[in-house]
Formats: sequence, structure tokens, C-alpha cells
Amino acid sequence: MQTIGLLGGMSWESTVTYYQVINRIIKKQLGGLHSAKCVLYSVDFQEIESCQANGDWEQSAKILTKAAQNLEKAGADFIVICTNTMHKVASQIQAGIAIPIHHIAEMTAKQLQHKKIKRVALLGTKYTMEQDFYKNVLIKNGIEVLIPDEEERTCVNDIIYHELCLGVIKSESKQQYLRIIDHLVKQGAEGIILGCTEIGLLINQTDTNAPLFDTSLIHATSAALRAIGLNE
Repeated sequence: MQTIGLLGGMSWESTVTYYQVINRIIKKQLGGLHSAKCVLYSVDFQEIESCQANGDWEQSAKILTKAAQNLEKAGADFIVICTNTMHKVASQIQAGIAIPIHHIAEMTAKQLQHKKIKRVALLGTKYTMEQDFYKNVLIKNGIEVLIPDEEERTCVNDIIYHELCLGVIKSESKQQYLRIIDHLVKQGAEGIILGCTEIGLLINQTDTNAPLFDTSLIHATSAALRAIGLNE
């Protein structure tokens, strides 16, 4: 079994999901008392969010690269960045380490292809929805990407940062997300990417008929399978 290097804390609320899912998959696959071999470096999200807000992606890359280097020194065989948004600096982090990064957008694209989804809507932080670093991975895999309109993007982003990252779950926020999802489906979306690792704390497949692709679950599951040689 390989050792998974978890680069978490962005936010710690969703990092908990990673740890739970990875260990549940290992237990399911191997049985007995098996659990995952992993090391966790949890950063101070306030520092990262400040970099995001100031557009200082270079500084955030430096912080996360140092964390990834520490995971490598601790014996990790590959890195899992437990957030969608900070994959914006994945290439900079990769340049600073010798072990591979298990990329969240690439794993999501594989799942979409498996389900034969050709047109998908992307929900996430404003950085993930508006910038190209995430969408381009999907587009390169032959998947068309829709995003909400400007007002809806602001709503999605604000709920993530002001509620979900703080562990606050509101029924009215769930209804707002479901309204946005319904709008995107009417525009032709065949599925919805929950492209922020916190969104799965608010909504799940039982809330809507639209196929949901929870990136935290996809990412964590594929990492666990990779660790035991089933997802190379």
C-alpha cells in the first residue's frame, strides 16, 4: 500500500471528509482491520484565503509547496491537494516535489467520461468557476463546461466562504443552490460538478434529480484506490 500525502486545511471541514472516505474505501477493498497509510499537513486556511483575496497566487504556491515538500519528506508516495481552488497552483507545487500530484480535475473528468457526460455545469469558488485552470482540464477531455451567471456565481461563492467553510449549514442556502442547479439543467447541463470540496456538506444526490459529481468524494475515492494499486 502506498502512503497518501494529504495537503488539507482548505478548509478543515472538507478535509475531514477526505480522511473518512479514504479509510472507508481501504476498509471496503481490503477488509479486516485495514486502514489507509497517510500523512496530513493541514495549513492555516486564513493565510491561504488572504492570498486568494489579494490575488497573491505566488505566495500561496510557496506555502503549499513547502507543505508538499514536508509530506514528501514524511514518506508520502503521492500528493492529494484537498481542495479544488488551490489546484490553480498545482503545477508550481509539482515543480517543487519529486512525487506526483493526484489531480482533482483529472479524476473528475475520468468520472464524467465514464458516465458519458458531454456537457456539465461547474459550481465552486469564483476562482474555480471563472478562471481556466480547472475548466481547461475538462475541456481537454472533450467536456463542455457551463457556469452560473454573475449573480449566481456570487451567491455560490459567498455561501462557500461565509457559511460552509465555517461549518454553517443553512436550509435556505441549500434551496438557493438547488435553484441554481435547476437553472443550469434547463440550459442543457447533463450533470453538475460540485467543484468545491465544501459543497457536498450542503447538498447531495438525494436533493436533486440532476446527476451530481462531488469532487471531494471522487478525489478521495480515487486516491484510496490508487494507494492500493487499483486506480493507476
